[in-house]
Amino acid sequence: MNTGSDEAADPAAGVEEDASGAKPLGSRAPGFIQERRALHLSWQVGVFVVGLAVVGAGIVMLPLPGPGWLVIFGGMAIWATEFVWAQLVLRWTKRKVTEATQRALDPRVRRRNIILTTVGLVIIAVLVAVYVWKFGLEMPWKIKQ
Repeated sequence: MNTGSDEAADPAAGVEEDASGAKPLGSRAPGFIQERRALHLSWQVGVFVVGLAVVGAGIVMLPLPGPGWLVIFGGMAIWATEFVWAQLVLRWTKRKVTEATQRALDPRVRRRNIILTTVGLVIIAVLVAVYVWKFGLEMPWKIKQ
């Protein structure tokens, strides 16, 4: 609500979008935390530590079972609640994913992907058929000579 005063709007009142439709960069901490420097600094440290733990868990999940990239992006989203650099990285990532999605939905690209998938499946089927014809259904370590 604009009262005509020169004071900044309450940051906890809601996040407004800029002309491009994106949320403005900066801290999303509640207003009472942003007003106190020591509390805001400890808030930032806490957000950084939690985000680091989530990103670290995602990195561990890359070679191990688990949704590694999804967890890493979740940690980036946690960092983006407080740090401008993480907000910029997240915006860039969202833009690239959206562009890739649009390219994948292009009919020519879809047709090419379907053709390549079909060719790959045919090659795999031929290799399996040759293996079964030559060795039967026995596994290689059980073949008797």
